[in-house]
Amino acid sequence: MKFNTKNTVIISMVFFLLIPSVHGAEIEDVVFEDSIEMNGTRLTLRGTGLFRYRIFIKAYVGALYMLGGISSENVLSDTPKRLEIEYFHPIKGEDFGSASTKVMARNVGPEAFENLKPRLEKMNALYRDVQPGDRYSLDYMPGKGTQLALNGQPLGLVEGADFASALYAMWLGEKPMNPSFKQQLLGTP
Repeated sequence: MKFNTKNTVIISMVFFLLIPSVHGAEIEDVVFEDSIEMNGTRLTLRGTGLFRYRIFIKAYVGALYMLGGISSENVLSDTPKRLEIEYFHPIKGEDFGSASTKVMARNVGPEAFENLKPRLEKMNALYRDVQPGDRYSLDYMPGKGTQLALNGQPLGLVEGADFASALYAMWLGEKPMNPSFKQQLLGTP
């Protein structure tokens, strides 16, 4: 086949169409979008991270989406946000609840924890078993609450800005599960 300008353009177009385009960030072969729309609000990718368990075990990757211009100090404020987490290992639904209870209690005072406990129990009842490749998302919308979804399917909603702040503090608060993961999600060194 003799190549001329017309053939080169056609081949280039076919090649362009066959190569998938990657949007967003990729971490550990998992892709997260640059931005998402949540209830009519556009949130942009703030950061992605790898959560390691006991230093060597890659447990999951996550992505944090927020409105632009929110400082790291205000990440737990009453503002829309999404945390997406994709898992590398199977986890039982009830294991999410026990871990959530410990970490939330560590991040809020005893009185606040007692006030949040009924809503935490409601959230913990929503968790399902996950397999590698499953993705949970936590969406917080002011005035509505925090919605948990598994692979895009909503599982339930828990009300309250105070609950959302305490829940997201497990990853982004003063005493997160993993400080390195927190820094990665916030895009801070």
